[in-house]
Amino acid sequence: MMRKRVKAYLGIAVGVILGVLIHGLTADAPRGQTTRTSQPGLYLDLDEIRAIANRVRAGRSLQPASWPNGARVAVMISFDVDNDTIQIARNVEPSIGAMSQGEYGARVGLQRVVDLMDRHEIPASFFIPAVSLVLRPEMVDVIAASGRHEFAVHGWIHELNSELDAETERDLVIRATDYLEQVTGSRPVGYRAPSWNFSPNTLDIIRGQGFLYDSSLMADDRPYELMQNGEPTGIVELPVEWILDDAPLLNPRGNSYSPPRELLQVYIDEFDKAWEEGTMFLLTTHPHIIGHRSRMVILEELIDHIQAKGGAWFATHEQVARYVREQAGL
Repeated sequence: MMRKRVKAYLGIAVGVILGVLIHGLTADAPRGQTTRTSQPGLYLDLDEIRAIANRVRAGRSLQPASWPNGARVAVMISFDVDNDTIQIARNVEPSIGAMSQGEYGARVGLQRVVDLMDRHEIPASFFIPAVSLVLRPEMVDVIAASGRHEFAVHGWIHELNSELDAETERDLVIRATDYLEQVTGSRPVGYRAPSWNFSPNTLDIIRGQGFLYDSSLMADDRPYELMQNGEPTGIVELPVEWILDDAPLLNPRGNSYSPPRELLQVYIDEFDKAWEEGTMFLLTTHPHIIGHRSRMVILEELIDHIQAKGGAWFATHEQVARYVREQAGL
């Protein structure tokens, strides 16, 4: 009996000690103190910090000395044709209402933005989750009709790369690339991570698949070469930015909503500065968002402003990537 009691007391004591230790590691630290779980970077040595930072890094600028035909600025307008893939990918029971909001992109928004681009004879880049085309294959003909637009990879079903293992992420990139080639007749050369969610494995994967460029990262306003573990990769990065994306700023249910005409002014200011600097202006929008009537004014008036100012080279991402590579001697 005594032996059983000792064992029980020991068990209780061990449990208490473990509880204290776990609580000490996870509980909120007193003001002025930190824990390994709240700020793990504080406990890394300098070599570990360098290794983490250098997994994917901005390399040399690929800003050319001049743009084609004496243009002052390169203008890239891109559309992420997500439609309802996000809802399907991330919910066991996707909301029918939310899916219908996405479906608007295929049913109405896409034709509106393509008509606008074609009316001005402006080439655009369409980054498309493959499942968007599986569900609405007629979108291929809408985009391809003019012969001036680019198809590029935007994942299989708008997956979050950082939540996947390397093998799964690679399989989805290959599957998406093969599918776009199958339905469009040409192999895409550009990649944009869904949600710009670039994992530690993404660069390895797109290098292995021979992509010309990526457009997911944000280290500059100018094109640059991607570095991996301190070594140049030859892959062009055409950087993006959340302030040049319509999704977070045109969501009335979000925390950063901007009325369309206020957002138009942000885009005009960004373009004017790019024009002054002689660099590039890259805009990311979504047909199911920008394609609504009161929001199309953003694209319509932005294009009018750019054309009135003059000196803009409208190009696809592929055209810009090939040009800066050639100018840099890559």
